Amino acid sequence: MDVVFIIIGAILMLMGIIGSILPVLPGPPLSLVGLLFLQFQQEPPFTTNFLLFWTAITIGVVLIDYFIPAYGTKRFGGSKYGVWGTFIGLIVGLFFAPFGIILGPLLGALIGELIAGKNSKQAFKAAVGSFVGFLLGTLLKLCACLVMTYYFVDALL
Repeated sequence: MDVVFIIIGAILMLMGIIGSILPVLPGPPLSLVGLLFLQFQQEPPFTTNFLLFWTAITIGVVLIDYFIPAYGTKRFGGSKYGVWGTFIGLIVGLFFAPFGIILGPLLGALIGELIAGKNSKQAFKAAVGSFVGFLLGTLLKLCACLVMTYYFVDALL
């Protein structure tokens, strides 16, 4: 039965890493559930404190990920249109991977700011802020998932 838990956990860890980049999957929570699946083994590899620590990290990363793009947009003079444009641009950009994943949020934020009535210079500045926020959030999620994956693999060895 341990093998089943390991396989399910490994799939969740992989989905967590992918979800760090794709907005349709909650990356860090999936990785955390992957760690939790190892606890169902006959000899659980993690302590309660370890799992509580990673639960707190996961909650923090998810919350920060919601605020970083908005903060970046506001810091660079953007609006909610820029934040929404970033998200929509990422979804559209997925169809044009790998470059679409990078350019989609930037172009989406730019279009959102232009719709909000900003001139092209203001819109571009806000779009850059939104894009930087998106990249920082993605990097943060990816780092958290990769560290959890390290502990997952380490527990198996």
